[in-house]
Amino acid sequence: MNNREQQQKANTNAVLSLRVLANTPDVKTGRLAPFGVLLRHILERFFNNDLMSADGEGKTRLVQLAFVVGLPGFVYALYLYPLYNRPFGRTQPYWGQVSDHYFYVLYSLVATGILTIFAWDFFFPDILDVRILATLPLKASLMFRARISAITVLLAAFLFDSNFLAPLVLPEATNPPRLFRFLAAHAVAVLMSGAFAATSLLALQGILLAVFGEHGFRKISLWVQGIAIAALLTILFLYPVMLGSFRALLASGHGIAYDLPPFWFLGIYQRILDGHRASPEFARLAHMAWTAMFVAALLAVLIYPLAYARKMSGLVEGVAAQSALRRKQAASRLLGIVLRKPSSRAIWQFAMQTLVGVPRYRIYLVLYGGAGIAILTSVVLRLHWTSGHLSAAISPAGIQAMIPIVAFWTVSGMHTAFMSPADQDGRWIFRVIQGKPGFHHLDAAKNLVCSCSAILSLGTAAMGDMLASPTTLGGRTMIAQLLIAVGVSVLLTDAFFLNFKAIPFTFKPLSIKTNLAFLVIPYFGFFPAVVAATVALTPWIEMSAVHLTLTGLAILAVHLLMRSANREAVADYLARTDLDEDENEFPMKLGLRG
Repeated sequence: MNNREQQQKANTNAVLSLRVLANTPDVKTGRLAPFGVLLRHILERFFNNDLMSADGEGKTRLVQLAFVVGLPGFVYALYLYPLYNRPFGRTQPYWGQVSDHYFYVLYSLVATGILTIFAWDFFFPDILDVRILATLPLKASLMFRARISAITVLLAAFLFDSNFLAPLVLPEATNPPRLFRFLAAHAVAVLMSGAFAATSLLALQGILLAVFGEHGFRKISLWVQGIAIAALLTILFLYPVMLGSFRALLASGHGIAYDLPPFWFLGIYQRILDGHRASPEFARLAHMAWTAMFVAALLAVLIYPLAYARKMSGLVEGVAAQSALRRKQAASRLLGIVLRKPSSRAIWQFAMQTLVGVPRYRIYLVLYGGAGIAILTSVVLRLHWTSGHLSAAISPAGIQAMIPIVAFWTVSGMHTAFMSPADQDGRWIFRVIQGKPGFHHLDAAKNLVCSCSAILSLGTAAMGDMLASPTTLGGRTMIAQLLIAVGVSVLLTDAFFLNFKAIPFTFKPLSIKTNLAFLVIPYFGFFPAVVAATVALTPWIEMSAVHLTLTGLAILAVHLLMRSANREAVADYLARTDLDEDENEFPMKLGLRG
């Protein structure tokens, strides 16, 4: 191999900057390809950024996510097989088929909506785009078009991923008489439903940015995201309630069927599938769907450029931080009163500022909070269809389940955030200052989680008192609710943080080979058990003062037992003389070599 070939091979394998790549001619066409480079760069930043993954393996996680979001439709199709293939030629009745079609339209809307909220910050430039891309010799219009294209690619790919598995088995499971018409109806309805969710949320984000600006948008962004996720999941959880009522809901000509977007796209499904034989109600719903889709897309197209410009302007100009500084100073003074040890106060402040300041942790809290609110709503509200009208009632058992639901989702959400690694290059500072974290360091993080859970649970208990019948309230009942709120918060914190051995956000990234089944066990196994046990024991606890005392003593005993186990685990960890996995490389990671 001569010197020229060696030089060409070295240039091919070299890691080049974005500016060099953007000005590198395309070998096949001989033309510059800055647009393609920008598009790949923006998508790469989404796949491997702090929001998706801190370990640089965002693409692999995305592949896992693609199959996970496609599984519900696939499993539901398998469940339909015995309903459509019964002995003696019996098949699913017409309105049963309508409810099955509604599930797929609903799931596409909810799944795409949640992804849009999760990728909320990806749709507009951030500070890195201003400080890096804006300094390159790239036209602003080129960056704008690349961002639009990246959004389109991401949403289209997710729409495909969340819906492509179900059609593989639906024809065999449901035996449709007109196969191609059925597949066309299914594809158009579910894709339009998901597209409506994405465009409407994108339009909402653009309107908020255009009206309030970057500073005002940041103040309300988390609340809007949380409310949107709670609304989407509530609609999904209400699906079992509506089974068997579709005909009555649509025949009423008004009400919930014409207020919920999934019903609109169900109209498109049935109109394409049945043609002119479809019920007039479906024609009306289909018209509403086409109109809503047009309005949402038009708003997104018109408002996005204005919001994009407002976002860029806000990033360039910056925002005032005086109010945030005053809040931090007030919080420091309050922590100085509550926590005596400086290290505990430092961990509290570090944890709180990281939760608020890092987008990935903010979206974790939003997702868990929205899921908790949706479950709370579906448990407390009981919908009844009587005499052609839909009525809602408060469930007494649901009120008793409010406290454990709020406590569980608060503790599990903060546990997920604390266990998620931040920038690993900064972990060395804790080792230099403190060495391995002691028990009081870890206890500070647990106290923060327990305090947040107890405050929210107590607020939930007060809300439950307002919803409950006045005849059920009393001094002993209120004391029991106070005891349950604090006790459940303490025990759940002890359970989730039993093997907690690091300062929050300084854990090493979990292996990508982690079995996802183990990650969902707490939510499908532990969560129902906690709620069921709390609801079952609440009447017994409220029965007498003796039961209250026994419950308090039992909570204290279990807490002390788990605290002792955690203390022993931390002591064993501190007493180890063997090196951590990365301790041999620790001095090299500081970048202090001459």
